[in-house]
Amino acid sequence: MATSDLTARQSVGFAWQHYYELTKPKVVLLIAFTALVGMLLSKQGIVPWQPMLFGLLGISLAAACGAVVNHIVDQRIDKMMDRTQRRPIPSGHMDSQHAGSFALLLGTVSISMLYFLVNPLTALLTFLALI
Repeated sequence: MATSDLTARQSVGFAWQHYYELTKPKVVLLIAFTALVGMLLSKQGIVPWQPMLFGLLGISLAAACGAVVNHIVDQRIDKMMDRTQRRPIPSGHMDSQHAGSFALLLGTVSISMLYFLVNPLTALLTFLALI
């Protein structure tokens, strides 16, 4: 294997690591857990698995979208703080245009999934929570 192939693979993995970090996965997990508890308490009996699964996935993607937007908005402040200056955007590993495109993709997939696979009301409420 050529060194350039190895370097290219490492840089792709490194880029995905930054995209992943932008989504704030621990926060998204807490939001998904809260949504799951809400779904389980929303009705008596067993919740249908398909709306529950796609609802959790759609809500998680929307939360990830919001996290990425938060990184974009806070980039100037993040550069000044020791704790946050190594995040992908302030450190220069990713520019805000790529992050914005990623947020748009996450948001579009999220709202589409919720609209078509769960229900329009859930999609609308999630969209309103994003803006």
